[in-house]
Amino acid sequence: MRIELVTGDITAEQVDAIVNAANTSLLGGGGVDGAIHRKGGPAILEECRALRASQYGRGLKIGQAVAITAGRLPARWVIHTVGPVFSTNEDRAPLLRSCYATSLAVAADLGARSVAYPLISSGVYRWPKDDAVAQALTALHAAPTPVELVRLVLFDEQTRYAAERVHRALNTVGDTHS
Repeated sequence: MRIELVTGDITAEQVDAIVNAANTSLLGGGGVDGAIHRKGGPAILEECRALRASQYGRGLKIGQAVAITAGRLPARWVIHTVGPVFSTNEDRAPLLRSCYATSLAVAADLGARSVAYPLISSGVYRWPKDDAVAQALTALHAAPTPVELVRLVLFDEQTRYAAERVHRALNTVGDTHS
C-alpha cells in the first residue's frame, strides 16, 4: 500500500472511498463531517438516517466504521468512523488507531483500491496533530489490506509539513506528495 500526504479538500478527492470523521449520530456536524454532508447532498443524510433507523439506533460507536453512498461526491463511497476525544487522563490511542484500521477493512470489503482520510480527531476533538499523524500512520502500516493507495488529506500546509516530519521520524515506507 502506498501512503500519500497531501493538502486539500477531502470532498474533492478522486478516490474510491473517502473516510468521514463523523460523530456518533451519523447525522452531520461541523468540520469534515459537515463538509461531506453538504457537498455529498441529501443522499448521504438519507442513508445515515436509514442506518440510525436500523442497526445503528444508538449511533456508531467510537472506533467503528460503516460505509454508505457518496452522493454527489466524486468518490463511490463514504466510510463514516467516529474518533475519540483526546484525553490527558486516559489513553485513547487504540480507539483512534481503530478508526483507521476498521475504515480500511470496510474499504477492502467494498473492493476499494484507493481511500482518502482526514486527520481523525485532530479538530474539535483536540487530538495533538503530531500524535494524530503518528497514530494514523502506525495503524495504516500495521493493517494488512488489498487497498493500493491511502491518501491522508490534511487541512493546511502547516499540518502537512508536520505530517511529513512525523512520517520521516517513524521511518515508514511510502510516497509523500504535495
